[in-house]
Amino acid sequence: MLNRIRLDMMGESKMSTVLTLISLLGGLAMFIYGMEIMGDGLKQSSGSTLKNFLGKLTQNPLMGLITGTLVTAIIQSSTATIVLTVGLISAGILNLQQAVSIVLGANIGTTVTAQIIRLMDIESGSGSILTFFKPDTLAPIALIIGIIFIMFIKKGISKTAGMICMGFGILFTGLMLMTDAVKPLSESQKFVDMISFFSDMPMLGIVTGLVLTVIIQSSSAMVGILQALSSTGVITFNLVYPLIMGINLGTCVTTAMVCSIGSSKDAKRTGVVHIVFNCIGTVLFMIGMSIVKSAGFFGDLWGSVVNSGGIANFQTLFNLVTAIVLVPFTGLLVKLSCAIIKDDPERENPYPEIGELDKKLMISPTLALAEVTNSVAAMARIARENFERSLGQFERYDEALTEEINFCEEHIDRFADIADNYLVELSGKIKDEKEERQLSMLMQCVPNIERIGDYATNFDELAAKMSVERISFSESARQELDILCCAVIDILSLAEDVLSKESESAAYRIEPLEEVIDDMVMMLRNRHTERLCQGKCSINSGLIFLDMLTQLERAADQCSSIAILFLGKTNQEILKNHHLYLQKLHSSNDQPYVEEQERRRAQYLAPLENIQF
Repeated sequence: MLNRIRLDMMGESKMSTVLTLISLLGGLAMFIYGMEIMGDGLKQSSGSTLKNFLGKLTQNPLMGLITGTLVTAIIQSSTATIVLTVGLISAGILNLQQAVSIVLGANIGTTVTAQIIRLMDIESGSGSILTFFKPDTLAPIALIIGIIFIMFIKKGISKTAGMICMGFGILFTGLMLMTDAVKPLSESQKFVDMISFFSDMPMLGIVTGLVLTVIIQSSSAMVGILQALSSTGVITFNLVYPLIMGINLGTCVTTAMVCSIGSSKDAKRTGVVHIVFNCIGTVLFMIGMSIVKSAGFFGDLWGSVVNSGGIANFQTLFNLVTAIVLVPFTGLLVKLSCAIIKDDPERENPYPEIGELDKKLMISPTLALAEVTNSVAAMARIARENFERSLGQFERYDEALTEEINFCEEHIDRFADIADNYLVELSGKIKDEKEERQLSMLMQCVPNIERIGDYATNFDELAAKMSVERISFSESARQELDILCCAVIDILSLAEDVLSKESESAAYRIEPLEEVIDDMVMMLRNRHTERLCQGKCSINSGLIFLDMLTQLERAADQCSSIAILFLGKTNQEILKNHHLYLQKLHSSNDQPYVEEQERRRAQYLAPLENIQF
């Protein structure tokens, strides 16, 4: 009978342990998911400012430290901040020196989550107002507000605000589940003995914190678990301080793994700096804590029980002191990372602006879209420069320049494929209607720019043929092409301004010039026919002349398409039917359009009429 009772009690104990573990893991799942939702909402609401924060406010180490702290506090993730920093390094917006100071600040910013969690220390009897800030009151209030914003208001940024509130509510609900799950552990002698064992072995605490953080991949979640465990009343400071240090080491290992995948050398060095920074901080603190403890200072502190507020305060103190101590040595950290990750003796890429697009930036779709916009604008500039380079081949053909033109074209074509794939993947993450239109415009502009790049190689091939076969244009044909080429380069520059400066005025100026270029091409074809009939030019030079006219006209057409796509972002009439818009524009007496067209006629068409052919 006694044996049966013991078996029943053992069965109940095992079942209780399983149920406790399920509640703990379920609470952890809700905590991490809530943190993810809240972070996504915060990133969406602040995504457009992240680039300015990270790019402009990091001119000295102290400002970089502050910037890294603020951005991480906003998006609630040091890993996310460092991943964004790595993406901006790859995009050429940040250098390694700036990135290092942001990394130091990110470690401070991540402690904000723990400071929020300490709200669970508020007692019910603390006062009527403070009661509203208790998690069991604050969580349902946040959930109610969040669902109202998401399901009923549906205006402006209400969905984003709703996500933030819902994430906040789910986070605290998960925290309460974890707290309720671990409270019975205070009555377990085995748990108390285990805590005592870990408290006497700080190195084991560091290793435990590191391993668990690498597994969970969130330092905030690990600190949250520790804060939940503090509700048992048996967590001492002796256990907390090495665990916190291990947690910080764990998060930098996770970040370094992310930074090392498909990134530039400087991006990998950023991950190295994060590891070195946290390792130095841990070593310095462990030495300092050991000296203080051995000297008998703060004797009551080491074995004292800590609550969630104490845990949050120590985490903040650890990261703040470490950052302040190391910020004057950012230059040395940069040199150390460069010594560990050495440069490869590779050919320098003259077109880094159209290199790889870092997918890590997709953690903030707004920022990723801004960076691909910059890269597409750079693609337009590089294509225009190569276009001009190829036209110069008709003046004096240079084989070395041909190699450069082809090299540039290879980069343009390669980036077009990269941009297409990147934009397709990014499209699934964009939710804002304005950003969707921007993405759609970029997807359609990339092929237009690529074709402009193709015309450059085509011109170079024609120039090579003229050089080999000793073909030349008549003087009048050369003068005509010079004027037409100037007009086309002008329209290419306007298209570049549309993308790089988002200039609406430049977009409106493109179509009148494109119409003038069409008229110029028609005039030159008629003149060429007359020259052929009069025997003033050869068949071979005539064919090349006609081919150039066609491709120059098409290049202008690509610019027109870019302008229409840009204007269509904010104009529903253009967006619905591009061709109908152009028909109405050409047949209307729109005063600005007519005035610009007349100005362009005087600039380019009139000089053509004065050339004797």
